[in-house]
Amino acid sequence: MSYFSFSLSLKFRQALSLLLFLLVVGQANAQEQEQEQENGLEVYGFIKIDIGYNFDQLDPNWFETMRVTKLPKYENQFGPNGNIFFSVRETQVGINTRVQTPLGQLKSKFEFDLFGSGPDEGQTTFHFRKAYAELGRLLIGQTESTFTDTDVSPKILDYGAPSSRPWLRNIQLRYTNDSEQQRWAIALEQPDVTSDEGVYADRIELQNVKPEFKVPDLTAEYRKMIQNGYVELAGVLKWIRWENTGNASIDLSGEEVGWGFNISSIKQLNRQTLFKGQFVVGKGIQNHLTDAAANIGIENNFDNPSTPILGVALPVVGGFAFLEHKWTPTWSSTLGYSRVRIYNSDAQAAHAFKNSHYAILNLLYQPFSALLAGTELQWGKRNNFSDGFDSSAVKIHFSLKYSFSHTVSKNGNK
Repeated sequence: MSYFSFSLSLKFRQALSLLLFLLVVGQANAQEQEQEQENGLEVYGFIKIDIGYNFDQLDPNWFETMRVTKLPKYENQFGPNGNIFFSVRETQVGINTRVQTPLGQLKSKFEFDLFGSGPDEGQTTFHFRKAYAELGRLLIGQTESTFTDTDVSPKILDYGAPSSRPWLRNIQLRYTNDSEQQRWAIALEQPDVTSDEGVYADRIELQNVKPEFKVPDLTAEYRKMIQNGYVELAGVLKWIRWENTGNASIDLSGEEVGWGFNISSIKQLNRQTLFKGQFVVGKGIQNHLTDAAANIGIENNFDNPSTPILGVALPVVGGFAFLEHKWTPTWSSTLGYSRVRIYNSDAQAAHAFKNSHYAILNLLYQPFSALLAGTELQWGKRNNFSDGFDSSAVKIHFSLKYSFSHTVSKNGNK
């Protein structure tokens, strides 16, 4: 938590997850001769080409997405207005394997795209997404958090949206119980948060504050099927600790409890129209959301000279509502709105992110399942914490996406 970045080493995570994947593939090869009929490997993915025009300003590292936190936080931060873009960064490739064991079928997945992040932010380069193994009801590895509902994501062209969507891929140990009418799952997940040092970001004392991740995050979900859809409730609980390892005269150590609830639903309104909606509320869970800034902020506590500032879990509320409508078997549209609201602490900088508005309207053409083309109008607006500044952007986005899947088994190619 606290006054520094809490992110664990990206390379360490990638190496750990890649090792897990190699172990799974090795197990699959070991079982291959005994269970020829049950074993197989699938290579899947898609090639996606994006072309568009940003009428306003947006962080150039995020030029092909409407990432509202990356809009300007002061006048002409990313000027000038108006930029055309071409991108293939959303292109994605994955491998699924399956092997029959004495304990049941063992499945594994490894997946990556080209959307550079962390030290590779803004680049078209390898970006690890998933690596996990699943045996019966148990899953171990990196995939979407149990706090994430992947099914409720709307059919849009924007890669990073909607901004209020819980969408964190995390290393975890998960147990799932699934039936036709309901599903529930519980997981222990890798803890991770980010912090905003606010107006004290340049103070050397904060460099001595170190994170302590004593226990994993706890996540759970429950889904109930209803007529023409479902309703899902998910929760997350985080124990966030930090310790001051420097000047003993100023106590900057502390702890916070982060928590969140996520309610989502899909409902078929009629033969042509599908509703997708989600509402999320919590404290210190911003890293679980697609676009919501830092988990922890700084609060003044001048009445106590030994602890003049405190780290606090920032409250957040967000949600979205989208309609997907099929005009014909090949033509469809999606319309929707999303918002995130942060309740900032008093020592955050005046230009800190406070809230976002996000809206989408598109027209999609899918002549067959493997090919999708479309155009999308995107709008986003950012409000700062206390300086009164806001910025907005409009973007027109064109995409062409070709999906592929090829399965190999002992019985031949499919």
